[in-house]
Amino acid sequence: MWCASCLASACAGCACNLCTSAAASVTRRSARLAYCGLFAASLILSFLLRQFAAPLLQHIPWINTFDDTPPEEWFQMNAVLRLSLGNFLFFAIFALTMIGVKDQNDRRDAWHHGGWIAKFAIWVVLVVLMFFVPNIVITVYEILSKFGSGLFLLVQVVMLLDFTNNWNDSWVEKDEQKWEIALLVVTVICYLATFAFSGVLFMWFNPSDHDCGLNVFFIVLTMILAFAFAIIALHPQVNGSVMPASVISVYCAYLCYTSLSSEPYDYACNGLHMHSKQVSMSALVLGMLTTVLSVVYSAVRAGSSTTFLSPPSSPRSGARNPLLGDSNVEEGKGNSEGSEPRPVSYSYTFFHLIFALASMYSAMLLTGWTSATSERSELMDVGWTTVWVRICTEWSTAALYIWTLVAPLLFPDRDFS
Repeated sequence: MWCASCLASACAGCACNLCTSAAASVTRRSARLAYCGLFAASLILSFLLRQFAAPLLQHIPWINTFDDTPPEEWFQMNAVLRLSLGNFLFFAIFALTMIGVKDQNDRRDAWHHGGWIAKFAIWVVLVVLMFFVPNIVITVYEILSKFGSGLFLLVQVVMLLDFTNNWNDSWVEKDEQKWEIALLVVTVICYLATFAFSGVLFMWFNPSDHDCGLNVFFIVLTMILAFAFAIIALHPQVNGSVMPASVISVYCAYLCYTSLSSEPYDYACNGLHMHSKQVSMSALVLGMLTTVLSVVYSAVRAGSSTTFLSPPSSPRSGARNPLLGDSNVEEGKGNSEGSEPRPVSYSYTFFHLIFALASMYSAMLLTGWTSATSERSELMDVGWTTVWVRICTEWSTAALYIWTLVAPLLFPDRDFS
């Protein structure tokens, strides 16, 4: 028995040391990966709180201050918003403290990369404290989150445009026939998927025995935008490519689907209302996955020396992806005194600001933009607020993409490279 106890203690100690060493290795190589992990953990915790925390919050006197107890979904949303506020404050504080960091000799560079036990403790304390603040604070944060989420959606659009253009440029620069064929195949698949998906949307969201003019308008406009993207990109005076246009078309079709599927479950033109719970959950999962990917990609692009997200002091050539290459490993230790200062590879402030806005957006996603109280408690990301937010995001995506194509023609004296 004593030997078994010692063996178990030794194994636990080795496992703890191994995990600590692995975590230290990851954070030395890329602090961004560690922050992404923390953010992903907060999303999982938010989902769990939404599902199971309502009975506990109902018994907390400074939260349940009502004479008539609100419905359970109010407490579900309140739990999500409180955790989101703690998450937002954590990243917002770091964004403020990292303003002006330009080289690794700055002591704040080491704090950005290290001290993870202290940072995790700070995160836990902030989240816990949010469950002690009065409801009015959460109400104000709820209102602000809608504006912050709008900013994050715009960042998502910019990230998508940045991704598609870099994808297209990387394949074009190879100047080989197989890559030209690959571009053609991707373009054809994306356009086929766009119009096939639009046809399916007509069947799902335009029942023959109902007048669904609004849904038809959304779907038809999505198809018109797909044609417009191709026509503008192929115009001889536009320095565009049809492959990015096809990818943006698929994304707009996806946004149109998520918008229509978020219509209230009892709306006659929502052909999926018989499976509203499953549709809501699938849309939620896709939305959360898109959020995580957007945050991760923005973090990666923030470290690229060729992107507009880099700080002015970043080197302009020869850099590699710090999550994939060795030339930009995030040491985070700074250089010894007297040595030439090495510029940081990305803007720490912008990096943390992305996570702060994403915290707001994830809260809106989980609460149906706080309109879920009018729906069944098991539904998430459902309601007319969500519908219009998503459809406006689609239109904003289209407008920004068209702007990237026509802006050089409208302002020929400006450098848009």
